[in-house]
Amino acid sequence: MRMGKMMLLLCAIILVLAACSGGTGSEGNDAVTNGANAGANNGTNDGADNGGNASGNETGNTGEEESYSTPEMDFDLGGRTIKIVSWWDMTIPEDNPDNIQRKENLNALMEKHNFKVEYVAIDYGEYQEKVTASLLAGEPIGDIVRLGKTYTVPTLVKQDLLWPIDEYTKNPVAFNQKVTNEYYTYEGRGYGFSEGQANLVQGIFYNRTLMNQHGLKALQDYVNEDSWNWETFIQVAKEANKDTNNDGKLDTWGLANSSLMDQALYSNNTGLTKGNKQNLDDPATMESLNFVSRLATEQVARPTEGGDWTEPGQFFRQGNTLMIAGALWELSGLQTDMPDYEIGFVPFPKGPHATDYHSAEALFQALTIPKSVENPEQLLYIWEKINDIDSVYEYPDQGWYETLFANEDDLNNAKMVAPNMIILDHNTFPNLKYYDFVGELNSGVSVSTVVEKYKSTFQAAIDEVYGP
Repeated sequence: MRMGKMMLLLCAIILVLAACSGGTGSEGNDAVTNGANAGANNGTNDGADNGGNASGNETGNTGEEESYSTPEMDFDLGGRTIKIVSWWDMTIPEDNPDNIQRKENLNALMEKHNFKVEYVAIDYGEYQEKVTASLLAGEPIGDIVRLGKTYTVPTLVKQDLLWPIDEYTKNPVAFNQKVTNEYYTYEGRGYGFSEGQANLVQGIFYNRTLMNQHGLKALQDYVNEDSWNWETFIQVAKEANKDTNNDGKLDTWGLANSSLMDQALYSNNTGLTKGNKQNLDDPATMESLNFVSRLATEQVARPTEGGDWTEPGQFFRQGNTLMIAGALWELSGLQTDMPDYEIGFVPFPKGPHATDYHSAEALFQALTIPKSVENPEQLLYIWEKINDIDSVYEYPDQGWYETLFANEDDLNNAKMVAPNMIILDHNTFPNLKYYDFVGELNSGVSVSTVVEKYKSTFQAAIDEVYGP
């Protein structure tokens, strides 16, 4: 058990004893609960390609045993400047107690080990090309470099351009274990790392004001009853498709998104690909494809008006559409643009093969160390000691969630979804023809026909990347 958590728990126990002696036993029990949970599951927001979240590891602060920490190392970097490269400025801000601890740790480490840090930010639009070219030339643009998984595993790893780093990232407080040991692995070794313990949260935003105006059953009730699934989702969407002025035309709709392929996959705990194989005829994937097909053939969603990818958001902002599937980083924009409406959040409904609500990331990213950089163990040691802190937060992204959500149910839904993020890898394969595949499903072509047509195409695209 970490010392900070031990002291907090002891203080809580003292409060309990004092409360019991004063006859206020219920308050004493609350003190035990709060003390035992304080500081659990903390982390920073450092992970998705949109600058959002990293993976959702919740281990390391269980309060049951001391977390692993690398023994102290003594080395002198001779005034070296460590360059940390990303598509945003990764300078540690002093905007909360956790980051203040990190900044203090960094300052102490720079003095002890005689180095400086330079943060390099490269525009996202040119990032992949620039960074990849530097790696291939043997002249990496930085010592610690953020790379998207889609072009890193296996492509760059296969070319021996990155250090395997899993032997240096065993501290679960400072390193997200899933990133290294699950998301960024190739042939049994881990190549990516992140201090961030948070996840990209996806789900359903809904217009709670519109829901109440039309007397629809509260979406939260389905979650509370554990009946929020694809069937009830379609039912709700159809119930909200209304002609409220009796002119023979719908003027209120249930669903803004006309295509939900990624959501159908992650909510059923599956994907179009699995490692180096196509996964189209997997039973769970087939269920997801049939769900997407049903949404199209039954005309569940609001019809497109010929708009681009922003059209669902435009529909929802009009205030006459009940639900939109999206990611949590979109919520503040919706709230700003819809001040007269209360926006709620529920998970994306479960598919038949899922026992939990899920989220997903299709453009995941993490930090790496180029193979031409010397002494990766020293860099990982520094990163660990920067981020090995006693967090003031009870769970990842707590501070952000509490600024986003006024409704406790909405906040708890985000917390429930976050740990169950899966990675969708189909964007790893440039010639997969994903949009052609989805387009045929949405146009009404039968699932069996589409699967049979694209199985070999998918496998060929995968072989291009995984092959010799």
